[in-house]
Order: sequence, then structure tokens, then C-alpha cells
Amino acid sequence: MQIVGLALVAFIPILFTVVMMTVFSWPAKRVMPFAWGIAVMVALTVWGMELMRVVASTVYGFLSAFNILIIIFGAILILNTLKKSGAMSTINRGFYGITPDRRIQAIIIGWMFGSFIEGAAGFGTPAALAGPLMVGLGFPPLAAAMVALIFDSTAVSFGAVGTPVIGGVGAVMKATVVERLGEGAYIPFLKSVGFWSALPHAIVGTFIPLLAICMLTAFFGPKEKRSIKYGLAAAPFAIFAGLCFTVPYMLTATLLGPEFPALVGALIGLPIVLLAASKGFLVPRDQWEFPTKDKWEGNWKGVVETGSDEESNMPLWLAWTPYVLIAVVLVVTRIPEFGLKAWLAAQVISWDNILGSGINYSLKYLYLPGTIPFVLVAIITIFLHRMPGEKVKEAWGATLKQIVSPAIALFFAVAMVQVMVNSSTNVKDIDGMMLTMSKATAMVVGGAWPLVSPFVGVLGAFMSGSNTVSNILFSQFQFGVAGQLGHPGVVTLAMQNIGGAVGNMVCVHNVVAACATVGLTGVEGIIIRRNLIPMFVYGLAVGIVGLVIIYGGFAAGVLL
Repeated sequence: MQIVGLALVAFIPILFTVVMMTVFSWPAKRVMPFAWGIAVMVALTVWGMELMRVVASTVYGFLSAFNILIIIFGAILILNTLKKSGAMSTINRGFYGITPDRRIQAIIIGWMFGSFIEGAAGFGTPAALAGPLMVGLGFPPLAAAMVALIFDSTAVSFGAVGTPVIGGVGAVMKATVVERLGEGAYIPFLKSVGFWSALPHAIVGTFIPLLAICMLTAFFGPKEKRSIKYGLAAAPFAIFAGLCFTVPYMLTATLLGPEFPALVGALIGLPIVLLAASKGFLVPRDQWEFPTKDKWEGNWKGVVETGSDEESNMPLWLAWTPYVLIAVVLVVTRIPEFGLKAWLAAQVISWDNILGSGINYSLKYLYLPGTIPFVLVAIITIFLHRMPGEKVKEAWGATLKQIVSPAIALFFAVAMVQVMVNSSTNVKDIDGMMLTMSKATAMVVGGAWPLVSPFVGVLGAFMSGSNTVSNILFSQFQFGVAGQLGHPGVVTLAMQNIGGAVGNMVCVHNVVAACATVGLTGVEGIIIRRNLIPMFVYGLAVGIVGLVIIYGGFAAGVLL
């Protein structure tokens, strides 16, 4: 009972975050400073942490958040640069005329193109890009926002070149991995988390295109044809498109690590699916279409704001060149045989033993994808696309503005987690907050934890709007529960990482952003309620796969 009582106290900062964001609709940038303050008070009073260790943990959290913000900045900068150069409008036009069937259009744009954007940029950009593109093709704005969010799930665990694994799970777990297995185990650990994240994702995610188009036909067809059977009629093409992404996605996670699965999966899958659609391969004979606009329901409609995209006559190959450069630079700088990886990773700014706490910080400023390739390619694009200085200024200015709110939320979210993690060193000689919550949860849930684990990730994404932040919030907690139950920690961390991706479908931040880009207001609740269906199906299916992996002994001998 003492453990359960302490666990409930430790859970107060997280509970506060959930309640204030979901019930009272506070934004994350407002909630997280208060949540950090509550965690500090609990750490100082109930756990008896020394003040200097709390300060050091907070400083380390802020610095770690800065590492992540560099990636976010670079990802958003690429997107804004392409918008202002006119490349994005050219890319959009390239999708027109491939097929008139709305189900196939949704799969190409939402699943394949959206997954590519997720792999390259992440952080909510795919739904914000795919939604307006579908509206431009004639989709009802509500339908475009809903399915764009559903599609933006499988790729998310490896979004922005693996940030949820590297900047989320990795940032939180690095000290534990190094302490238990040594410095050399950290990269294999990240690769292992990537593999065990990709496997359940690939199994379940293959059917996400089918699930998404079934949701589309169930809610947005003509009244006499509003049924999932019209989605099921396109099942052969949908499953084919699923495999075109998930097969190279799984192989990439196995061979290269967590940076590339989403990016490579989409780069390989997109041209295959485009070719198949243009040739009519597995495309249903009977086309499916929305009702005419005069028969659209009131909440389907929006006023689209597309002023941020510059029109241009740029050739399609030139518009796509920055993304090709990103892919090439990533491969060259991440594969050791090319000789650049070790040198880039060796360029480090560090602060050892912060304030005498024994906590160490490092910034590999050239190895972070935010600098190379994102910022580097954004600069190259200025000359490649012959952008006028005014447009360059607009792109950089918009990026700086967009990063302010995520920065505040991220600084305090990471700081809160670090205070909770480092509470294990205290004058009362009791377990830290994360381990205490883990022990209590293991007592209550027991061996069924693999079924629950993905939904913890969903909760984190729903709270924060980010798979990365979800992993920061709950990785130590999930790892602790796994230890209490004797489950392989890496697999449980993978379940967390997958859940954070699945939560993308319903997280408030992404839903609001997706609605805003297609000109919708006041319908966020409708989308969240509807997307709870695919979210629950995905989360439960992944949990079942996790049960099979753990209790079937398939993960025997994994790191940690």
C-alpha cells in the first residue's frame, strides 16, 4: 500500500498534464511549466531530493530539449523553404490526374506522400500537407483532415529521421544503457528499439490504408453508399500499397537503424504505387466518388487558406530535388563505410558533471539531422530554386515563429521527466518516482501489460502532440514496468514508441493543426471521436503482437 500511495503522488504531475490539456483545453506551452513545478515540489518534499540535484536535472532537461529543437527547427525550415520557393505547389500538381478514384487518391497522398514527409520532417507536417492537397483534388475538408491523421501513424515512430527513437527513447534511456552495458551498447540499443518498433508496425500498419479508406467510405460517401463495403472493395490495392511501404520500412529498420525506415519505405513505395495506380493495377473497376458539393453536410466544409504556398512553373524534378538531397545526405552521413559518420559524431559540445550532480550533457551539433541535412539542404535550396531574399526571410521568420510554442512545452516536458528520473538519488533512500510508479503498475496490471503498453504511448501523444515527447514522458516508466514483470525492456519501449505514433490520430495538437490547414474550425471533437476507432484497433492489434513476441519467447536475448 505504501508503494501504491507513493506511486499516486508521483503520478500527480502527469495527471495534472492530462486533465488540464483534455478537460480544460490548456495548450502544452501553458501546462508543462506548471507540471514541472509540481514535479519539483513532489521531488523536494516527498522524495527528499537535494535542491542542487533538482536544479541540475532541470538544466539537463532544458539542454536536452535544445537538441530536439534543433531537429524540429530544421524540419520546419525545409517545409517553409519549399513552400516559399514554389516547390510545394509543384509537388502538389504532380499528383493530379493520376486516378479519379477518391480511395486511391487518398492512399497515394495520405499514405505514401504523407509517410515520406513524416520520414523527412515529422512533427505534424504530413497531415498539414496532405490535407490541403486532398482538398485541392475535391475532398470534403473534414474527410481530408480525418484520413490524413489516420494515415500519419505507421511512419511516425521513425519521423524526422528517427527522432522519436533517438531524441525520445534514446535521450531518456542513454544513461541507463551506458550504466548497465557500457558506452558501446548505446547505438545497438537504438537499433534494437527500432527493429522491435518496426516489426509490429509493419504487421499492423500494412492494413492502415484499408482501414483509412473504410473510414472514408463509411462517413463521407453518398447516403445510399455510406458503408465500409466500398472501402473493402479497394482492399487489394490498399493492402498492396501497405506492403509497398512496410516491406522496405521493415528491411531498413533491420539493416540501417532507426533513422531511415519511414524515409526509405516511402521513397521506394511511392513510385511503385504511383505506377500501379496509373496503370490500373488492382484498382477497382467501379470508381468511388463523394456526393456533389451541394449535398455535403454542413460540417464537411471549410474555407481553405493556401496563401503560404507560392505558385510556380518549376519542373517537378527540381521541386523534388531537396528531398532527394536529404535522403542522399542522410545515407552518406549515417552509414559508417562512407567515412563521415565518425567525424560528424565526434564534433561535440559537452558539459560534464552539471553543478556537481554527476549528470552529463553532450550536443553532437553536426550529427543532428536538424543541422545536416535539414538546415544545410534548406540553404542549398535557396540557390537551387533561385529564391529572392524576401522569400528566404519569410521562410526563416515563419520557422522561428512556429518553433516558439513547441520550445516552451518541450523545455519543461523534458525537465519534468528528468526531475522524476533523477529522484532516485534522495535523502530518504526510496525508489525514484519512475520506478515507484512502475512497481505499482506492475502489481495492478501484471502480465497483461503488453496490451496496455501501447495505450500509455497514445496517452503521451494525446497529452503532448508528439511521439517524441510521449517517449520522453513515459520511456523510463515503461522500462521500469518491464523490469518488474521480467519482460524484455527493449520490446516494451518499442510498444511505447508505437503507441506514441498511433496517438497521432487523435492528439489535440495535430487535429487542430490538420483542421486549420483545411479551413475547418469547431469540428475537432468530431475527428477525435471518429479517429478513436482506428486508434483503438491499431493499439489493440499491436498489443496482441507484443503479447505474442514476449510470451512466445521471440525476444529472448535482446539488449536489456
